[in-house]
Amino acid sequence: MQKTFFTVANFISWQKTKSLVLAPKFQRRSVWKVGAKSFLIDTIVRNFPIPIIFLRDKRTDPNTLESMREVIDGQQRLRTVLSYVAPELLPDFVPARDGFTVKKTHNKDLADKKFSDLDPDTKLKILDFQFSVHVLPSDTDDRQVIEIFRRMNSTNYNLSKQELRNALYFGEFKSSAYLLAEEQYHRWTRWNVFDDDAIARMVEVEFTSECMVSMLDGKIGGKSASRIDKAYENFDEKFIMRPELERRFRFVMEQVATHFDSDFADLVFLDKRLIYTFLLFVYDLSIGLSTPMTKRTKGKALKAEQISAIKTASERIKKRTAPENVLVSTDRRTTNPKERGILFNYLKKLAAHA
Repeated sequence: MQKTFFTVANFISWQKTKSLVLAPKFQRRSVWKVGAKSFLIDTIVRNFPIPIIFLRDKRTDPNTLESMREVIDGQQRLRTVLSYVAPELLPDFVPARDGFTVKKTHNKDLADKKFSDLDPDTKLKILDFQFSVHVLPSDTDDRQVIEIFRRMNSTNYNLSKQELRNALYFGEFKSSAYLLAEEQYHRWTRWNVFDDDAIARMVEVEFTSECMVSMLDGKIGGKSASRIDKAYENFDEKFIMRPELERRFRFVMEQVATHFDSDFADLVFLDKRLIYTFLLFVYDLSIGLSTPMTKRTKGKALKAEQISAIKTASERIKKRTAPENVLVSTDRRTTNPKERGILFNYLKKLAAHA
């Protein structure tokens, strides 16, 4: 197997000379949605890596005298690029199915522009983008190809719920969740909420998504994959509340960092078991859990007495002097809405009497 690189321009040239066999033979893929196509073009413009393309050399065509290359894996990626750059080269191109432009949520500078509308530098970025390609020799028969892919797939671990969402959605809610999670990377790691292994598997994105859903719903909830899935689906195309939700999430994180970052190791609430309830409690204090997302609301900075009440609650939990039901709820994984509610109400009671 030969490992090499080919540019977008190479594939376009081969498609022009009909020396590229694009139709997938071994790995059938469903047709990508517009969001996935838009995301790929933005990835190429940013020169970020994408998964490896697998080709197989074929015998030279005696009529065209061109060396033939068969796409084994990567058909949708290549078809997406061809649809955007040179749709006229696809004999089965259907505008309603294959036509698309980049979405604003992925790249506002490219949004709604066809390839022909792009400036020369951006066009060259796309045409010069290099795919990492593995080329199987022409004497690799079909059975060997199938065996190669079986062995590749046998080493893959099961995808998490968030990794599945990442593969399925490319729209507004996903973009917002990943943006907010990425912005807080330095805090997740500094506070030891998520380690690099967890972040590699997108655990912090799932957590951010869970907080976003609770802010939208206006209530404390249990960890529910179906609730998060529903938000990704419902707000994939349009998410008009996105600017307000992002502003509120950032405000809450800034409040926590401002008042608790210096002594974060002493605060039990900056723990992955408890931080969900803590962030939602700070959100309730500063903005109001039940405040409609349709209403632009200026957040209120935490008061000194509220900060003191939070630190008191933390000390009581650490020293085991908090009420028994609070200790029991915080000792567990606290993904249950009842247990989260117990801690939330305890914090609220202390803050009210501060």
